Amino acid sequence: MLTIGVLALQGAVKEHLDHLNALPQIRGVAVKKAADLAPVAGLILPGGESTAMGKLLREFLLSRAILDRIQEGMPVWGTCAGMILLARTIAGQETGYLGVMDICVRRNAYGSQLDSFSTEALIPAVSAAPVPLVFIRAPYVEEAGADVTVLAKVDGHIVAVEQDHMLATAFHPELTDDLSFHRYFAAKAAAWNVLKTNL
Repeated sequence: MLTIGVLALQGAVKEHLDHLNALPQIRGVAVKKAADLAPVAGLILPGGESTAMGKLLREFLLSRAILDRIQEGMPVWGTCAGMILLARTIAGQETGYLGVMDICVRRNAYGSQLDSFSTEALIPAVSAAPVPLVFIRAPYVEEAGADVTVLAKVDGHIVAVEQDHMLATAFHPELTDDLSFHRYFAAKAAAWNVLKTNL
């Protein structure tokens, strides 16, 4: 059984856990403190409010612990606000949060809650079938570094990226019935777990 954590400070935690627990041989667990990271082979940073989540990361002394695990090679996936937490640069903001992905993101790029929308896209790296995409006050990637792979664009804007063992999506796969992205991320976590075990 492979354990994957979901940062459980704020946001769409239950939905991610439900999707993880729907996958065979995967156990989703809530991560609220640094000690909760010990058993996990991957970590999801969920959607929510990035400013509040960044503040809570500091208050709960989680930033350093998460950064240490990412630097070890642990896969991490940020959805919506989670993408903002991972970004090296945030447009119009002087400082970032974890700052590990070589991307510049724009917060609330699609406008307010009223400008939320759904669509679908073919993302070959993740699924052979079109994947439903739900955007809620979503960011998008304005710039991506040379080491960043663009997985998906919507209306010319970058909405899914990958860099080494890090994944970020502007949309919310956990708010659909589709398990493609969770299955894709679980495979990354499983590969790292095998590598780590064999070291």
